[in-house]
Amino acid sequence: MEMQLPPHVGDTLSVVDMHAGGEPLRIIRGGYPEVKGDSVLSKRRYVREHLDHLRRVLMYEPRGHYDMYGALIVDSEIPEADLGVLFMHNEGYSTMCGHAVVALSRFAVDYKLVKEPQSPETQVNIHCPCGLVKAFVEYSGGKTGGVRFLSVPAFAFATDVTVTVEQFGDVTVDVSYGGAFYAFVDAQRFGLDVTESRTQDLVDAATAVSNAVKSQVKLHHPTSDDLAFLYGTILTDGKDHYSSDPTANMCVFAEAQVDRSPTGSGVTARVALQYHKGLIQLNQTRTFQSGATGSQFTGKAVEETKCGDFKAVVVEVAGRAFYTGVSCFVQEPDDELTHGFLLK
Repeated sequence: MEMQLPPHVGDTLSVVDMHAGGEPLRIIRGGYPEVKGDSVLSKRRYVREHLDHLRRVLMYEPRGHYDMYGALIVDSEIPEADLGVLFMHNEGYSTMCGHAVVALSRFAVDYKLVKEPQSPETQVNIHCPCGLVKAFVEYSGGKTGGVRFLSVPAFAFATDVTVTVEQFGDVTVDVSYGGAFYAFVDAQRFGLDVTESRTQDLVDAATAVSNAVKSQVKLHHPTSDDLAFLYGTILTDGKDHYSSDPTANMCVFAEAQVDRSPTGSGVTARVALQYHKGLIQLNQTRTFQSGATGSQFTGKAVEETKCGDFKAVVVEVAGRAFYTGVSCFVQEPDDELTHGFLLK
């Protein structure tokens, strides 16, 4: 029997749901009003100021959950871009999201947002708020597969910075940029293991670090003030020297949101940090494992470059994404919870 929408008011919000490494991505296909702005960054500011109620509708319960992640496709001002994208989560809007790029790239080929697909790979240029990201989607026999993407220039912002963390005292952290800024610290500093410890304990430690860095470390980005904020903290297993064995980490970002994947932009930032410290060389591929799910991405530095005055690298990250469903969401006018809520 054909499914029919129930009685409702307003536009239907239609989405395609995917995941990459266990981290969800809700791709918004229709129902959003016009997103105004002459650039992707200005569009990001516009949705934050004028359309944020729709983020809450789609990310929050009862349609989403505390750790939901979303992507809104927009037009790009860059001619070579196939699409622009705005990332959203429980707190607001990110500047980069690697797991979303992996999923969006496959989606773009399957939903014909790019020109005729090519084998063995189809290139997809995605304009993220942090800049243009070039992705390559495996394509054979009409089917899409794994995805790799080349980051915007990534760099170590500051190393061995001491911050005073509530309940933990002085903690030494590194701060690195992979399209978004992250603080990095070995989980053992808190007596924790990123694959074995309780998730809440890891969240508490990472959140305390994020709060400390936000208040004690002044961030800046060479090209835009919109990019100069700490997105989250990544707790690691401390295995930063190059090895063929996987190294695990756990990313806690936004409002204590837990990434189920190894974190694509986090992998980018971590590779840049390892390269800066001389722990990894160009084209040495490392496997990064999610402490939450055990899922894996690979990452490697492929080229030296510059970002303003920072010595930077272009990092290639690779992973897979999978479809989980499609939905059409509606709002009833007498539903007191229709605008969404979060349980903390």
